[in-house]
Amino acid sequence: MSGDDDFEPRLGRQRARGGKRGRRYLQRVLAATNLARGGRPGFSKARRGYSGSRTGRGAGVGRLLGSRAGSSALTRRRVIVKTRIVRLAGKGANAAAAHLRYLERDGTTREGDRGALYGRDADAVDAKSFHARGHGDRHQFRFIVSPEDGADYDDLKPLVRRLMARAESDLGTRLDWVAVDHFNTGHPHSHILLRGVDDKGADLVIARDYLTRGFRERAAELIDLDLGPRTDRDIARALAVEIDQDRLTAIDRQLIAEAGEDRLVEARARGAFAQSLRAGRLAKLKKLGLAEEAGRGRWWLAPDLAATLTRIGERDDIIRTMQRAFTAARIERASADRSIYDPAQPDARALTGSVLMRGLADEFADRHYLIVDALDGRSHYVAIGKESAEDIGPGAIVQIEPLTGGAREVDHTIAAVAAANGGRYDVEAHLAFDQRASEPFALTHVRRLEAMRKAGVDVVREASGTWRIGADHLDTVDRFETARLRDRPVAITMLSPMAVDRLVDREAATWLDHRLVDAAPPPARDTGFGHAVRDAENRRRQWLVAQGLGSGNGTDFVARTGFIEALRRRELLTVATRLSSELKRSFEEAASGERIEGLYRRRLDLVSGRFALIERAHDFTLVPWRPVLDRHVGKSVSGLMRGDGINWTIGRGRSGPAR
Repeated sequence: MSGDDDFEPRLGRQRARGGKRGRRYLQRVLAATNLARGGRPGFSKARRGYSGSRTGRGAGVGRLLGSRAGSSALTRRRVIVKTRIVRLAGKGANAAAAHLRYLERDGTTREGDRGALYGRDADAVDAKSFHARGHGDRHQFRFIVSPEDGADYDDLKPLVRRLMARAESDLGTRLDWVAVDHFNTGHPHSHILLRGVDDKGADLVIARDYLTRGFRERAAELIDLDLGPRTDRDIARALAVEIDQDRLTAIDRQLIAEAGEDRLVEARARGAFAQSLRAGRLAKLKKLGLAEEAGRGRWWLAPDLAATLTRIGERDDIIRTMQRAFTAARIERASADRSIYDPAQPDARALTGSVLMRGLADEFADRHYLIVDALDGRSHYVAIGKESAEDIGPGAIVQIEPLTGGAREVDHTIAAVAAANGGRYDVEAHLAFDQRASEPFALTHVRRLEAMRKAGVDVVREASGTWRIGADHLDTVDRFETARLRDRPVAITMLSPMAVDRLVDREAATWLDHRLVDAAPPPARDTGFGHAVRDAENRRRQWLVAQGLGSGNGTDFVARTGFIEALRRRELLTVATRLSSELKRSFEEAASGERIEGLYRRRLDLVSGRFALIERAHDFTLVPWRPVLDRHVGKSVSGLMRGDGINWTIGRGRSGPAR
């Protein structure tokens, strides 16, 4: 061509002149175009890890980042990113507030101080303000970002801020987030909470590929920029450390991936170093009873290798957690006096003891634990699931009871009534089916169904109030109860908010007093907490005699009739005097058989038990508290005092027995 405009266009199909080279070039152009707009329909899940979902922001970016992750997996700095979407409906909002409080707990900074939330532009963010902004949000995203080389960072804030800026660019929206850095474990990490709304206030939906792969790759990119790619020496050192670890490692995952249906793997590998890694790890697995030589350089792997190594790693983590608790409490415990409480065991019994420590077993999934110094003289690690036990502090005395799953009698009754009525259940059908049943009794069955429906179980309530019950209802209940056990494996009863040594001279009905009158109290071994209880009981008897509430001493001690009620009344009157000054109202004791009406203000945790503050026009009273009340703070309630309980009517006719 003699000039820029001197050319002759040739019309027609491009492949007419390009042949195979032209076709390959065209395919590359089309592939790049498809990738930019979100990928082609035939994208291989097996080859690239594509999840198959194109829904949400960041779908194309997530696939692009995930597709290039494998090429630099060895040299790239490793970072663990855990992602969770939390629904905020129902109790989710309260759980989110509790999670924020726990993230800001003491002892998480390098200096051991209280953790502090920060954001895009501020090093100190008010947790209540962030929680309030999220009121009404459908969901919330939670991330834990844990760089393998996090100890090399003096401060993780700049890394987190740059990571969230990249996420904003990838997702095409400004994000509302807060974070807190924790240095209380061997691996410094950051917790990031992200509101589930975009900059327009609409629900923020993030593509699965970005959540599972893209976000992690962005974090790894930034860490590479800060610290540089891993050298061969870094890689070798990290892998060599894994050989002797009592937990699931990257070497194990590779062996499991290569094992066939016969669970056979080769010890041979390319290169002397890789060979030594595999051989060393297989020898370690043999010591653990999880691998066996099959001859000719081949090994059999245990069928449950991954699950077993995971359990071993969790057990080691628990042992270290318990040791930290003993060190903080300055308690000496032999290994024989430590136990991991398993409520699923057939012989699991109730456990009574003093709380040494409360914490999160899984900060990501909100699974908590207690370490309890029990009457049997041993210390027990108790996984309590999603029960946060926020009101239980160190020194509190609790009773732990294992919960069991399976269908209850109420479920069998519902299934029987429905079977007799064409698969439908309602109060009228129940009363016709069992003429001995009362309407309040039938309503307890309705509440059971309502609780299951709110938990997401497939039970259908029609507009008429009738429930459609499937023929497999009892199987559905079994699945429902099994899931509940994972979230709440034990029941926790607060026996005393105070440590046992503070109960000796307390003018209240204490846990020690109940033990003194119990015909068969749980035995206290003469060591550890059991020894402390025995000593406190002896001193409590002496105090009761001095107060005229008992006679004798030691084995011949006799308590005065009604002394527990007298002590409970002493504490109530003491507390009521203080509340009268605060509320500018007089106190009136509630008598058995009296109707109680007023506004429920709050719960009071006393040594004698938990009481509800009911405020009336000119006075107030204190009555036994029940969990049902805490959902109705500030509402009008009414009920009839009956012994140690009340059947409450709350608000506009919503009623039911307190549980």
